Amino acid sequence: MIGIGSDLVDIARFRRSLERTPGLRDRLFRPAERAYADLRQDPTERYAVRFAAKEAVLKALGLGLGAIAMYDIEVVREPSGRPALVLHGGAKAAAAAAGVERWLVTLSHTGHVAQATVVAL
Repeated sequence: MIGIGSDLVDIARFRRSLERTPGLRDRLFRPAERAYADLRQDPTERYAVRFAAKEAVLKALGLGLGAIAMYDIEVVREPSGRPALVLHGGAKAAAAAAGVERWLVTLSHTGHVAQATVVAL
């Protein structure tokens, strides 16, 4: 194991951030992430849990916020519905430099909080 990361996001606070800064969606989330989240009447939970996963990736790599673009970390769904990661650009380079060969991801949310845990192997 190379690293483990976990993060919690307050959904109400994240909702306010998205409302206050509409361009945040485009800066943080790739088109497929936005398409998936926007299927819901209120997509905030899906955005918040993906943001938590992106922060957890940074933690698993031992990096701080801003070290790599969140946009370069994509949370996808496998055909089974299981969450997975696809890294792009700087995130892909950072993971390769750290020796990461695969990731384990778990996501969960309630109406109030979103949580993600990521393991870099």
